[in-house]
Amino acid sequence: MIGCLTIPAFPLRAALASKPDLTLRPVALAPAPGERELIGPCNAKAERAGIRPRMALGEALSTCPSLVLVEQDPAAVEQEWECMLRRLEEAGLAVEPVEPGCAYFDTSGVERLAGGLRAVLRRALDAAGPEWHPRVGAARRRFTALAAASIAPPCRAVVVDDGEEALFLEPLPLDLLPLAPERRRELSELGIRRLGELARLPRPSVADRLGTDGDQAWSLAAGEDGSRVAPREPPTGILEALTFPEAVANAVTLDQALGALLDRLLARPERAGREPRQLVLCARLVGGGSWQQTLTMREPTAERQRLRAALAPKLAGLPAPVLELRLELGALTELAGRQEELERPRGARLRERLKEGLRQVRVGTGIDAVCTVVEVAPWSRVPETRALLVPRDD
Repeated sequence: MIGCLTIPAFPLRAALASKPDLTLRPVALAPAPGERELIGPCNAKAERAGIRPRMALGEALSTCPSLVLVEQDPAAVEQEWECMLRRLEEAGLAVEPVEPGCAYFDTSGVERLAGGLRAVLRRALDAAGPEWHPRVGAARRRFTALAAASIAPPCRAVVVDDGEEALFLEPLPLDLLPLAPERRRELSELGIRRLGELARLPRPSVADRLGTDGDQAWSLAAGEDGSRVAPREPPTGILEALTFPEAVANAVTLDQALGALLDRLLARPERAGREPRQLVLCARLVGGGSWQQTLTMREPTAERQRLRAALAPKLAGLPAPVLELRLELGALTELAGRQEELERPRGARLRERLKEGLRQVRVGTGIDAVCTVVEVAPWSRVPETRALLVPRDD
């Protein structure tokens, strides 16, 4: 069986973890700086006041003047979610995270040790913690498990037995499907508001009307999605943080702090010569919010100058002065030896620079920007047919 653990409005709950005095008031997550002014998840008190997620900010404030907007805190969300995933793994569950607040796990490997399916699901709920109000669903298919978790009461589990998937999914709304709002609205205008109504339609007709998104939605509604869980790889856990005595907004100071963090990370013995594939840059902002950017390198490297040149432009997107700057290695290459040259041949450095320059040109302007002239018919009287331009592959 596949289990699915969900925590509704997890980003809001994580942002409120340090503000317990707001739990009894109508609260919603404020829009991120630079994005559309649509509010995020809201608590039950705000929903009772008529607030809904993705409602316009002005409409929400006019509907509920006492609504409290909480700044987004992506660093706290990642930290709380990572702690929860580690608790689930310590409970013996192989977890596949989808997004903060949703994760799949396979129960077949621990059912005998835990004492049955219900005991495994109870172990997952206890590992998540009752303060988060987790919900768990279990079924043979991933989407059915997600649907079961969506209707489960807080701190409870719902199990869908074999052969009952179609009957279980039939009355559920289309909101569970990964469809764009306009596609969902189009189906609603056609009178299709339940998963069973969509599954009874001919698949070719749905694919012709809605494209690949509609075809995927039909597969989910008909119970034809995947039944495997891909557990995540253990995180590296290598990070460095720098706390400032007062808020910093100066670009030079932030750049120097970034260089110091990078030097510390590259000198950590846990890295063991492995090269970073991914780096996560976080900042704690004035006012209680946070900012986070993830950088994935095209080619893993441990060269300080290349990493700093790739990370420095990210600091320009900081929306407010910084109280703390943190840099983490998100992924590392495998351990592998490297045979260095005793003496480099003449012109090797120049060839490396030329090769790197050609690579950057191809990345910026396209693969056809750097070509080589190749003779194909030197005997031809027509100049255009004597040679061809072929893109370079080195």
